[in-house]
Amino acid sequence: MAGDSSGSELIGSVVDLAGLIDYQDGAIVSRTLIKKPTGTVTLFAFDQGQELSEHTAPYDAMVQVLDGEAEVTIGGKPWRLTGGQMVIMPTDVPHAVKAVGRFKMLLTMVRS
Repeated sequence: MAGDSSGSELIGSVVDLAGLIDYQDGAIVSRTLIKKPTGTVTLFAFDQGQELSEHTAPYDAMVQVLDGEAEVTIGGKPWRLTGGQMVIMPTDVPHAVKAVGRFKMLLTMVRS
């Protein structure tokens, strides 16, 4: 993943969320918008076929699809999400994310 940066320049601004990140052929691009001890908000752009393999996290995470189509698997059950849809991935439950087509998502992780 490439492109991590602080989102401090966005504070107090109205922005086109999906427009803050571009697709890159054959890659997953990320941009951190908020990084605090209590959680993070990260924007991702996945090229078609790219994926995050199954893993767990010690805290809840919410995936909001902004554009395109993704398959999010939680506890072995796959979910298809398109722009405007979201799903919550619970603490310590295995999950994976795969780009059915190119897609952008906002990932919000809550640590407390």
